[in-house]
Amino acid sequence: MTIDDKYMRLALRLAKKGMGRTSPNPLVGAVVVQGRNILGRGYHRRAGEAHAEILALRQAGKKARGATLYLNLEPCAHFGKTPPCTEAILNAGIQRVVAGMKDPNPLVSGRGIRQLRRAGVQVDVGILREECQELNAPFGKFITTQKPFVTLKAAISLDGKVATRSGDSRWISSEASRNYVHHLRQVADAVMVGIGTVLKDDPLLTVRLFGKNPPRHPLRVIVDSRLRIPFHSKLVRTAGQYPTLVATTEVASSSKKKRLAKAKLEVLVMKSDAQRRVSLKALMEELARRGVVSILLEGGSTLNASALREKLVDRLLFFVSPKIIGGHRAPGVIGGEGILRIEQAESVKIMKIKRLGPDLLIEGALASRE
Repeated sequence: MTIDDKYMRLALRLAKKGMGRTSPNPLVGAVVVQGRNILGRGYHRRAGEAHAEILALRQAGKKARGATLYLNLEPCAHFGKTPPCTEAILNAGIQRVVAGMKDPNPLVSGRGIRQLRRAGVQVDVGILREECQELNAPFGKFITTQKPFVTLKAAISLDGKVATRSGDSRWISSEASRNYVHHLRQVADAVMVGIGTVLKDDPLLTVRLFGKNPPRHPLRVIVDSRLRIPFHSKLVRTAGQYPTLVATTEVASSSKKKRLAKAKLEVLVMKSDAQRRVSLKALMEELARRGVVSILLEGGSTLNASALREKLVDRLLFFVSPKIIGGHRAPGVIGGEGILRIEQAESVKIMKIKRLGPDLLIEGALASRE
């Protein structure tokens, strides 16, 4: 491992501390180093607050003159909610900047690097580039396409089932896997399910994590084309406590829309697709307009199939439990009509495999989305 690798990994670890708090901004960590001495470190804690490099420079103080600044993302050179970070870097007298990647934001994308180089600062870009790009993949997609980054999460048995033939699915995955899902929810801007999941499981879709800080709960989104959501469901009964939105179509009952609105649940009427269901593409665009950068899709087989068919899914997270359920009537993770020929199958690039208790967590990306 080189010295640059070492301090970039530290910057990445710092950046991850902001997960779930910085959206719609990227995750950024920064380290100020002189020789082998760390003079300052910082990470972007929350949107609207000081950027990582500013915090690291403040900690380093006058010792930053002639030092090297490591950060996983190119520093900004434009005015947003905070002044340009490049100005602070130049004022601090930093001699060298090591950035993991260029900022995909069209307002920045190379401007910060060029400005620093013109001022005589040595700038090196691309240290641990893949790790840096992966960390901010949701931000990268959102800022360049104005569409949210969608992660499809599913818990399946070893033979690919999500429930028994009676619909029982609690619990396929282990406690370790279920705890990890709460972490995934906390770092997502929204969690989305279909009405089938609501009717079958009556989920709460909140974050149940214990620590120093109170958990951050995502926007709960229910796709419900005919507005069948029960008033006694946990999602409706807790809509006053947690942000909740139900996406429906023009066929929804007007009286039920009014009753749900009184229960503090936002009813969003969307245009229909060819199957007279909520247009997922239109819904994703609307959520992006509201600043939703990342979505954790926890749908059933029907919603999963629709999202894949519309090419809306960016990542797959499959929690594979060492259980065999069997039965041709037991549902699988992807519904719909399916394909006719193997050559039509979606190829998946396996990115990571890890153990969670007795389960395996397989993370992949659709090859067509890479």
